[in-house]
Amino acid sequence: MKSNYIVKSILAIAVVSVASCKPELSEVTPSKGNADFSRYVALGNSLTSGFADGGLYLEGQKNSFPEIIAGQMKAVGGGSFTSPLFSEAQFNGSGYLRFAGFKADGTPNIERVTTQTAVRGQVNIPPVGNVILYTKYTGDINNYGVPGIKLDNADLAPYGNFNGYFERLLPGNAGTNNTSYIDFVMQKDFTFFSMWLGGNDILGYASSGGAGDVPTLKTTFSTKYASVLARLTSKGAKGVVATIPDITITPYFRTVTLASLLAAVRATPAGANVNTLYLRTGAGVARAATAEDLFTLTLSSDGVFGVNDPLKGPYGLSPANPIENKYALDKDEVAVVIDFTNSYNATIKAAANTSNLAIVDAGALLKEYGAGTKVNGVGVSAEFIRGNLFSLDGIHLTPLGYAIVANEFIKAINSKYSSSIPTVDASKYRGTLYP
Repeated sequence: MKSNYIVKSILAIAVVSVASCKPELSEVTPSKGNADFSRYVALGNSLTSGFADGGLYLEGQKNSFPEIIAGQMKAVGGGSFTSPLFSEAQFNGSGYLRFAGFKADGTPNIERVTTQTAVRGQVNIPPVGNVILYTKYTGDINNYGVPGIKLDNADLAPYGNFNGYFERLLPGNAGTNNTSYIDFVMQKDFTFFSMWLGGNDILGYASSGGAGDVPTLKTTFSTKYASVLARLTSKGAKGVVATIPDITITPYFRTVTLASLLAAVRATPAGANVNTLYLRTGAGVARAATAEDLFTLTLSSDGVFGVNDPLKGPYGLSPANPIENKYALDKDEVAVVIDFTNSYNATIKAAANTSNLAIVDAGALLKEYGAGTKVNGVGVSAEFIRGNLFSLDGIHLTPLGYAIVANEFIKAINSKYSSSIPTVDASKYRGTLYP
C-alpha cells in the first residue's frame, strides 16, 4: 500500500469560488460611552497576534482582531495602535502554509513558505530545547499577542528565553531575559485592554492527541487569571476578555474522520473488505477506533497512514501497528479537553464579572459560525479550506475569521460601556486564499 494514498482521497476538496454581495451597513453615531479608548493594548496568544496558516507573517499581523478593533476605535477617540510588524523585506515572518491548488491526483497542494522570513537563527535553551529566534522588534507596542504563551507563563520571569516570539519583543537576547510577560505589558501606560489568554493552557494537550504537554491545573488557572486581571485593572483601566473556544470543533479535529479513513481504505484494491482501524489510546492500549475518536489534521500532513511494516502490518490497519496516540484524541481525552475548557471558561467569566469587565463568549461565537452561515453573502463554516473561517493549520483564523471576532469584541464593549464603536463589514476581509 502506498504511503499517503489513504489520506489523499480524504483531503481532495473541490475549489469553489466565493461570490459575495456587500450591502451598505447602517450608519451609527460613534460614542465612547463611559470608557476611554485613547490608549488601547491587547494581551493574548497567537489568536491575538494574527497568527494564521501555521505561522506569523505580515498579512496576518495587519489583519489581527486588535488591529481591526483599534481602527474602529478611532471613531470614538481611540489613539494610535502599533503592532510589532515584520518588515516588508521579511514579510513572511516565521514562514507559513500556502494553498497552491491541486496536485495531479486531486489532493490539495499545501506548501510551506520559507523565503523572506524573519528567522535569525536558533539557540538551545535547556530544558526547552531549540528555540527559533526572529529579527528583533524595537518600536512601540500595543498588540502584545505572543504565539504559544499560556496564562500559566504570564508571570514567569525567564519566559522570554523560551519563546522566540516573545524574545523578539524584549531588548535582551535568549538566555539573558528576566522580564515576565505581565511585567512587560505593565510598562505601558494604557486606558483600555483586551485579553484573550488561556487557550494554550489546553491546546498543547489537545493538539498532540494528549501525548504531549498537560493542561494547566484548574486551581492554578483560576489564581493566575485573577492575578493578571488585578494587575491590568490596578490603574483604573477598563477592558474586555474572551473565553476559550472548544478546540475539538475545529478543522484540525474534524477533517480526518474514521468514516473518511475507512472510505479511503475501501477504495484501494487491497482494502475493499477492511472494516476496522486500530488506534493506540492514551492508556497505551491498541483498540479498534470508533466514531468518538477525533483524528488530527497532522495525520494527513505527516503522510504515515497505511505505510506497511513487514513485521507489524499496515500502519493503522493492524493491532500490532496502530495509529499513534499523538494523531488522535480518544473519547476519554476529548472529555478531558472539554472539562478543562469549561472550567477555564467558568473562571474567566467569574473573574471578569468580579472586575466588572466586558466578556466575549468566543467559544459560542466560533461554534455558531463553524456550524455554517453567511456573512454578507460569503459562506462561512468550519470546513477545511472551503469554510473560510479557519486558516490552513485548522486551528487559527483567516482574516475574515478575525474580522468576525473583532466585531464580537466591539459588540461586547459597546454593550458593557454604552459606547457605539462601529463594526466592520467582515466580508471585505479574505477567507481562504486561493491560487
